[in-house]
Amino acid sequence: MSAKNRKNNFLVQGSILAAASLIVRIIGLLYRIPMVNIIGDEANGIYTNTYEVYNIALILSSYSLPLAVSKLVAVRNEQKEHKNSYRVFVCAMGFGAAVGLVATLAILFGADFIEKIFYTNTGIALPLRVLAPTIFVFAIMGVLRGLFQGKNTMIPTAVSQILEQIVNAAVSIIATSILVKNYSASLDVSSYGAAGGTLGTLVGACVGLLFLLFIFIIYKPMLKKQLRKDTDKNRESYQDIFKLLLLTVLPVVLSQTVYQISGLIDGSMFTKIMMAKPISAFELKALGSTVTSGIYSPENTNTLIGLYSGKYRLLTNVPVAIATAMAAAIVVSLTADKTNGRMDSIRKKAHAAIKFNMIIAIPAAVGMGVLAYPILDLIYNTQPDRTQLTANLMQLGSVSIIFFALSSVTTAILQGINRMRVPVINSAISLGIHVVLIFCLLKFTSLSSYALVIGNVTFALSVSVLNWISVARYLEYRQEIVKTFLIPTISAGFMGVAAYFVYQGFQILTGRNWLAVLIAIVVAVIVYFALLLFMKGVDEDELEFLPKSASIIRFLKKLRLL
Repeated sequence: MSAKNRKNNFLVQGSILAAASLIVRIIGLLYRIPMVNIIGDEANGIYTNTYEVYNIALILSSYSLPLAVSKLVAVRNEQKEHKNSYRVFVCAMGFGAAVGLVATLAILFGADFIEKIFYTNTGIALPLRVLAPTIFVFAIMGVLRGLFQGKNTMIPTAVSQILEQIVNAAVSIIATSILVKNYSASLDVSSYGAAGGTLGTLVGACVGLLFLLFIFIIYKPMLKKQLRKDTDKNRESYQDIFKLLLLTVLPVVLSQTVYQISGLIDGSMFTKIMMAKPISAFELKALGSTVTSGIYSPENTNTLIGLYSGKYRLLTNVPVAIATAMAAAIVVSLTADKTNGRMDSIRKKAHAAIKFNMIIAIPAAVGMGVLAYPILDLIYNTQPDRTQLTANLMQLGSVSIIFFALSSVTTAILQGINRMRVPVINSAISLGIHVVLIFCLLKFTSLSSYALVIGNVTFALSVSVLNWISVARYLEYRQEIVKTFLIPTISAGFMGVAAYFVYQGFQILTGRNWLAVLIAIVVAVIVYFALLLFMKGVDEDELEFLPKSASIIRFLKKLRLL
């Protein structure tokens, strides 16, 4: 395969997974609207804290399996060692089932202990127990996804993610409605409401797994054909494969654990520290009727965590999904290049991945900052004071989109070139800075929920900077600055100004927030990409590597943008 075709395939596969991830995040955002309206902000805070614990358990057990399996399968697939590739799959399936089961049982029987130790009896035990079996389901599903990704196709993963989220959305809304209605007189109604949401996650994961098993059955004849054609006499033992799997899994586990544990630490510190402090003036209005004294209560901290994680972080994570998907695609592609010593190809792909993500992340950060209140009001349409507080958080922290996108793709680059420990070290250093900063801001200032946003931005920035230095060192490579960062930033700045005035104008003319937001977003997209092309932020040679590049180039030439 030519270098151009390899790069094109990497971008095509990355685009498929990115599109699916974006759809999944949008569905996740949309179904959370009625769900939050049903269960309320306090239960949303319980739901969010439950997910922080679940994510840690998932990472420690099976979250790294898709990446680890795809890396090991990709290397053997590149060398036509299909029997060894299948052995990796079998070994990973046994490993995934074992650790997934152990983690599920640990959460199932340890939910009350976790709630008592980390969240001071705030109601996460019930939804956590409902969510626990999802870890085992995800472990099996992760191995299947890793197999297909290692075979250089992202379609099964993409489709399964969409199916999983659609079912999750439907079941979550129905289950929360039923449980909140049936337990409306209970003191634990918020906990039951959150449990309805976690039930949706479990059922959605089961449907995703069934789809992947169906695809695997269809794919089995092709797999058998590959195994028959494999005449290589080198057979790796299951013991050796298991060791390789562990060596691949552990750095990813550690790196992702550090990423996710920041949210768990934030929630735990916030709950414990803030309940000994007087309520901040800027949060008093937002908390409204839940305020029963001059200091924060568990209900108040749950509500604020619901606004921070359940709204601010949920929204800012939507564009980051593109970077996460591109990261999954680039790991497989870079692993194959590394195996064959194609260093020039690695540098070109690193350049393309970073630039592609910045072209998306920078305007997304600006857009969410400028249109924070209108977007939140459109999506949630809740109490104006709570919407304003969340909008303030988003305006302060929307820049985290850029840093999380950059840290995700640079982490994937380092993993793809077998520098697995480097992201772990960089993330650990960043976590240390993050924890100290958050503790000091919560303990010694009145910033409250703003402190969480500052810590969130700082953590992502620190990881990005350290990863950036590491990529430059190990690839002997320097990312081009002007076209990757400067031109997109200038274009996004003008875009933000245009979006603000277009929104304000149509809001005054029509009085309809949804229409003004929609028109402002359309205008913003047109202005941004027109300026990006006008200032030569992207040229024709770079566009040739995109899917449907010929049609895109013809269209842009007709508009005289190329």
